[in-house]
Amino acid sequence: MIRLASILLLLAQLFAANLAAADELRPAYLDIRETAADEFAVVWKVPALGDLRLGIYVRLPASCQPKAEPVRTIQAGSFFERSSVVCAGGLKGREISVDGLRSGVTDALARIEYRDGTTEVARITPDSSTILVAGAQSRLEVAKTYLLLGIDHILTGFDHLMFVLALMLLIRDFWTLAKTITAFTIAHSVTLAGATLGYFNLPQKPVEAAIALSIAFVASELIKIRPGERRLSQAHPWVVAFAFGLLHGFGFAGALKETGLPQLDIPVALLMFNVGVEAGQLLFVATILLVVRAATALVTFPVMPARLTAAYLIGTISMVWFVTRVGSFAI
Repeated sequence: MIRLASILLLLAQLFAANLAAADELRPAYLDIRETAADEFAVVWKVPALGDLRLGIYVRLPASCQPKAEPVRTIQAGSFFERSSVVCAGGLKGREISVDGLRSGVTDALARIEYRDGTTEVARITPDSSTILVAGAQSRLEVAKTYLLLGIDHILTGFDHLMFVLALMLLIRDFWTLAKTITAFTIAHSVTLAGATLGYFNLPQKPVEAAIALSIAFVASELIKIRPGERRLSQAHPWVVAFAFGLLHGFGFAGALKETGLPQLDIPVALLMFNVGVEAGQLLFVATILLVVRAATALVTFPVMPARLTAAYLIGTISMVWFVTRVGSFAI
């Protein structure tokens, strides 16, 4: 009978295979802010690796003309293009599109903020690369947008999923896993809401580095497991999940702060983003459990060697992330 550890080992290897492409999976980001009647400040942010950027380009309506030559820079693994444009008649009712999106590489998020405080947020995908600027969103549209943003963020957040994967390797029974995932959920919901609303804050780069260390910690606990010995992380895994969940919540908040919240619908947007994160997380856990169940009749692996190999693999990946993220402090 195949063991959970064996399937999780294969999944960890898939994470390793995607490690080099992780930066490309970050969404591009279009920020448009109305500064005066028919005038807009535009920031286009695209994932980059060194001096190379992804070949995706934003196309504003034909009625928009630049006031000056755009300023282009590469900072902290992203390409930025900043410009100021005049759009005769404004943007409402006009189309904005992104060229060059490819399935499986990246999507784009667009955020438009108007002088009256209203905000419009949209997700641009390879299958739907053009958006029609509405000028305002209904509460239902806001809820749908932020729900999808939450799901997208967790399913492309390999570090958060790697932490959940490591917890699944550590825990032997379903109910303990359920309680542990619940503790993780409660903890990161608290810091996600508090940090997004400005009640407390931590600098994002150290947070991302610490998240990588949290994954390495769980991996090290897996390596230290001995027959007949019950470590704290095994006896009370929910304590570990809750403590590190507080940290991961700051990571989720960083993504949400970049997108911003609609000032007129902050509670709805925040709630639905959090619901989206949880839905994506549960989808990930359920998928792994279903794969394990479906594969039980196919292959047999020894449990301990598979778990140990997975632990070393997860620990190595997390330490690569840690070193890379610490190296970005000076950028």
